[in-house]
Amino acid sequence: MSASLWSVNAYCNGIIENIDMKTGPEVSETTKLTVKGEALVWKAMTYFYLVRVFGEVPIVHNNSAEIASGTYNDKYKATIPNVYDYIVMTLEQAIEWLPEENAPGRIDRYSAYGLLSKVYLTRSGYGMDGSRDQSDLDQAAAYALKVIEESGRELVPVFSDVFRLENNQSSESLLAWHWRGDRDPWTQQNSLQSDLALTGFSEFGDTWGGYAGPSVDLQDAFGENALSLERRNRDTRRKATMMMYGDVYDYFWADKGGFDWADYVLNVQGEIQTPTGANQVKHLVGNNNDHVLGLGYGMANMATGLSTHLLRLSDVYLIYAEAVLGNQSSTSNAKALEMVNRVRARAFGKPYEEFLETTDFLSVLTFDDIWKERRLELATEGDRWYDYVRLHYYNPSRAINELKAQRRSTYNGLMAFYESGTLDPEVTYYNEDTPAPNVTDSHFKLPFPDTDLTMNKHLLEDAVEVDISQFSY
Repeated sequence: MSASLWSVNAYCNGIIENIDMKTGPEVSETTKLTVKGEALVWKAMTYFYLVRVFGEVPIVHNNSAEIASGTYNDKYKATIPNVYDYIVMTLEQAIEWLPEENAPGRIDRYSAYGLLSKVYLTRSGYGMDGSRDQSDLDQAAAYALKVIEESGRELVPVFSDVFRLENNQSSESLLAWHWRGDRDPWTQQNSLQSDLALTGFSEFGDTWGGYAGPSVDLQDAFGENALSLERRNRDTRRKATMMMYGDVYDYFWADKGGFDWADYVLNVQGEIQTPTGANQVKHLVGNNNDHVLGLGYGMANMATGLSTHLLRLSDVYLIYAEAVLGNQSSTSNAKALEMVNRVRARAFGKPYEEFLETTDFLSVLTFDDIWKERRLELATEGDRWYDYVRLHYYNPSRAINELKAQRRSTYNGLMAFYESGTLDPEVTYYNEDTPAPNVTDSHFKLPFPDTDLTMNKHLLEDAVEVDISQFSY
């Protein structure tokens, strides 16, 4: 994790330096600024990950200059506020350089606005005790609103369609990793399906994720229960996130009439691999035919072309609502309500105007409402842990207590239940004897790897204040 993030930072710095030194073909000034702006967004995202994973980290503004000066291994860590200031400065410059519109799938100014809103929302709680900095919350709301009102972007109407190959570059996706379903060269491809899908899910013999699965706690959050043969499915995000008994997917194995989870595990595999009664859906593409239908070409062993969305429009909607709520216990702000309810309307499969008249419409928002909505909307997209990191900034006891209370254990006897259709609590039951996770304050950031510590002893020392004004682009 550390090596990859520092490599991205160095790569972004190198792109900017090379363009400034004019070491490439002659292109327009607009193109140069666009590419530099894209590099700055990735650099900001890199530091956003670094500060949330490791906490205090060094600021490496120009790799070439530091290598030339011989000081590269003598860097001191900057404070967390310094790092956030650096991220903000980087994104502000990116906004100045980036166009409002870019080629489909590429970063534009609204990608930077959206990321900046998320950075401000996260920073708002750092060093606070039970509340958040109002000026940061106001900035988070303001930048999110620019995306909402000025970008022209809209939610993909059907939630599950966000994660289909044909929507790799949808207007909902503000920032994503885009892949090519090929192994030559290695690393251009998305290989998540191999780690997440049931054995035999593709014809390449490259899937081994069936023995894991979304947690029972996440099923609880969706109001779902693996100890039932009936799926409630009112929130369409559940089926688009985890596959369970009774679920059939027309977009997987389309050439075979769809993928039926129960039929597959009972009659093809002859076992239920997952100990939680659910398997992964997001990040899967299906078989080779599904890949051809989605992108026009086939995939390869451990290689798909499915994009990995890192910042979506629905996330920005929820950021706006949470920033507007801020330190209040509740809000009836019309725009905040609209944003959350637009996310919910799609989840319940209804047009927004029709959803207004249902009992599922929220007329008052609390933090718990938005907190849960973020979990259901972004489940298994790699965001939830970072929500806990930012919650821990200002409300550590809640973050720790929630994690300790999660139902992370497994079921016994699911195969017998699904084969017979009759639940015998003596045979099929949830294991209650799993101890709660030992979560403490120290678990909300990782230590630097030994390789980094060997190269730079100052990483073991306290962070120092860094004057961010010394840096510019």
